[in-house]
Amino acid sequence: MLEFGALWSFTSTTMASLMFLWPMYKQFVPYQLRDYLENTLQKYLDKFFGNDSNFVCIRFPEYTGEGLSKSRAYDEIRNYLSSISTARAKRLKAKESKNSKSLVLSLDDNEAVTVVFQGVKVEWSSTVGTKENNNSFSNEGRYLTLSFDNQHREMITKTYLDHVLREGKEIALKNRERKLYTNNSGSDFSSWREGRWSNVPFIHPATFETLGMDLDKKEEIKKDLIKFTKGKDYYRKVAKPWKRGYLLFGPPGTGKSTMISAIANFLEYDVYDLELTTVKDNAELKKLMLDTKGKSIVVIEDIDCSLELTGQRKKKEEEDEDEEDEQKKKEAEKLVKRERGEKESKVTLSGLLNAIDGLWSACSDEKIIVFTTNFVDNLDPALIRRGRMDYRIEMSYCRFEAFKVLAKNYLENESHFLYGEIGRLLEEVDVSPADVAENLMPKSDEDDADICLRRLVKSLEEEKKKKVEREARMKKKKNGETKQSEKTPRKTVKKI
Repeated sequence: MLEFGALWSFTSTTMASLMFLWPMYKQFVPYQLRDYLENTLQKYLDKFFGNDSNFVCIRFPEYTGEGLSKSRAYDEIRNYLSSISTARAKRLKAKESKNSKSLVLSLDDNEAVTVVFQGVKVEWSSTVGTKENNNSFSNEGRYLTLSFDNQHREMITKTYLDHVLREGKEIALKNRERKLYTNNSGSDFSSWREGRWSNVPFIHPATFETLGMDLDKKEEIKKDLIKFTKGKDYYRKVAKPWKRGYLLFGPPGTGKSTMISAIANFLEYDVYDLELTTVKDNAELKKLMLDTKGKSIVVIEDIDCSLELTGQRKKKEEEDEDEEDEQKKKEAEKLVKRERGEKESKVTLSGLLNAIDGLWSACSDEKIIVFTTNFVDNLDPALIRRGRMDYRIEMSYCRFEAFKVLAKNYLENESHFLYGEIGRLLEEVDVSPADVAENLMPKSDEDDADICLRRLVKSLEEEKKKKVEREARMKKKKNGETKQSEKTPRKTVKKI
């Protein structure tokens, strides 16, 4: 009886001491040391009671290989755990990521969280350990560890992990901040430090709803884009890289750049603005293309002016004084100036074709390549054939349907007594959507819809007058040339 009393007294004293010391332990012992002690104790207890035989762990390090490249799986798992950790974990770590729209919350170091998947309980824990590099220098390395019962091994490795990686990738795409990239000059020293691409946040507000274009044409383009984004299995079945080429052509000011921004916002893609004149050679072009990611649009604007890629085919046309010929002449002069200033670039037509449509083009999926040009006839047929440029979009002059979209955007106006006259004038003259938008934009607080629409009518009437005068001059010139040819005697060939 005394032995039982002594044992009870000892137990009571021990429990009282533990109750007294436990708050001090929690308050003064660092949580990293507490986790280490508690995990060590748990391991010994599991081993003592024989519970460790069914315990399986899979570790995912933050860095892989030589320790220089970050593990994609680690990032995707961390994204997957972010919402779970926010709701359940006691300690969280907040990180401001340059590729995310907001703070990223994740498991703090040496913290764990329990997840139930299809009725199976698993545990994720974040651990800081040590890793060694080639110079035998030890530093911190982070790991995410998945723990589960061995009886669920097949389901975890074949189903759950695929689910985790897929969910993590989707979360990353949803939360990322989309970027507008431009290629660094191959001869610029900063490109070695910053990489081949520099970027800024892509915040262009253009959408298909605000695009001044025929409604049926916009719907057709949107359907084609949606079909492309859902075509991963189809492209694999037909043995083609998952990419699509778009050719945007039309006069200046017809909205080609705005169309690219609308496509990027519609698909939530990044944009790579590739400036060919700064690319050193074909090899550098391939490296640039390899450095682009999926879910992106690679843009080469004014492809006819970027480099001499027209196959050296040049036509000799009659010089007219009309505005269209003057514009062509200016573009030709711009091309000569660019060639003189950018002579270091050795990118060839063959090199460009191989980069966008050769073996290297299959190294990344879900990509759209866009060419823009003001003069589609100047391009080499090999550059714009089907298979390279799959979809051709003509960005034409502003007609009445496009005008109504612009009027709604700029003036919040859907009807006016001047609409009939504006529609008639737009069918008689060729003006770009940019010109129409400039007239519709209020220039002061006093400008209302009536003033802006009258200004547009006046501008269209002036353009119509110029067109009539231009046609009269051309007709007069043509008649003069005809009369001159009639006066010129025919040369007779003497027989020898």
